[in-house]
Amino acid sequence: MATVVLVALGLGGATIVGLTLLSAITTVVVPRGVPVRLTRVVFRSSRRLFELGNRSAGTYEDLDRLMALYAPLTLVALPVVWLTLVLVGFTAIFRALGIPSWTLALEASGSSMTTLGFVPVTGIPQYLAAFVEAAIGLLLLALLITYLPAMYGAFARREALVTSATVAAGQPPTGWVMLERFHALAGLDRLEQNVWVPWTAGFVDIEESHTSLSALPFFRSPRPERSWVTAAGAVLDAAALLQSCVVGYHSPPAQLCIRSGFLALGHIADFYGIAHDPEPGPEDPIAISRDEWDEVYDQLAAAGLPMVADRDRAWLAFRGWRVNYDEVLLRLAQLTWAPYAPWSSDRSPVLGAAGSSSGRVRPPILRRRR
Repeated sequence: MATVVLVALGLGGATIVGLTLLSAITTVVVPRGVPVRLTRVVFRSSRRLFELGNRSAGTYEDLDRLMALYAPLTLVALPVVWLTLVLVGFTAIFRALGIPSWTLALEASGSSMTTLGFVPVTGIPQYLAAFVEAAIGLLLLALLITYLPAMYGAFARREALVTSATVAAGQPPTGWVMLERFHALAGLDRLEQNVWVPWTAGFVDIEESHTSLSALPFFRSPRPERSWVTAAGAVLDAAALLQSCVVGYHSPPAQLCIRSGFLALGHIADFYGIAHDPEPGPEDPIAISRDEWDEVYDQLAAAGLPMVADRDRAWLAFRGWRVNYDEVLLRLAQLTWAPYAPWSSDRSPVLGAAGSSSGRVRPPILRRRR
């Protein structure tokens, strides 16, 4: 084989190995949300396969069981892709270093990566290549092993928040149920300590973890009817309703919770390339109709909450709060295949396509077994 071809093979193999190692380090080690093309290709390809399976799901429970495997299986597949690319890259390198056939080069690469040493190599260049490949293989496996505890630690913190929101907001969670329960059982003043402050800090944690640990948003809750997206929507709706509709409860912690929430959801949407308006205006449309809001207003009034007398003004105030997170909430519900919840996943683009053009009916895929 010509010298030029051998040099090209060596450079090409080294490039494949280098880019793969950079992708792995960026995905696992770099403590910020940096999009990695190879990681996205793996997750998108896996998602397409799972979406094909979703078409045969007859109930939401069937869909949830299937999608619960999506993130874990894809996360396990990711180091397999990394190791395969390293294997291919070093096969080209060994071929360039004088191993006489592609079959023997592949055997030498596999022997070195697995540290089994069943194929002998000769000469300092081949020895060095074998040592480097063995070290890279061990490094990639070690990266995955250290990645998982961080992933599940963040998952546990998130799910504690989701569970607390579900206890207060019902199942499926809604903001108005949260307000009714606190009003009846503990008083609206307790919302600050039990909801606004924990969720403000929780949104900060969710933003950091769900961008730096890119598989985490797709890990589903232990119970199929729960989701971090719908829980976040219920908390934000509760804060927006309190600020706009209830007399005497203009709470700075609730306002900070809303701001923390829509900033977190927006940054997560940016990381996944979800198109949205980062600075919506108060007059921009939202997914909630005036009739739906009127029903909730009447329900809260019937529960004894002191409601603002001027409905039109209260509606405009609610729209002004909701517009900050309306679009990103619905699109994240679409991205994560969130379970049914009013004012969030029931009108996300994917679920809405299965229902009416407005996206406000519950699609067939979400019918539950009785």
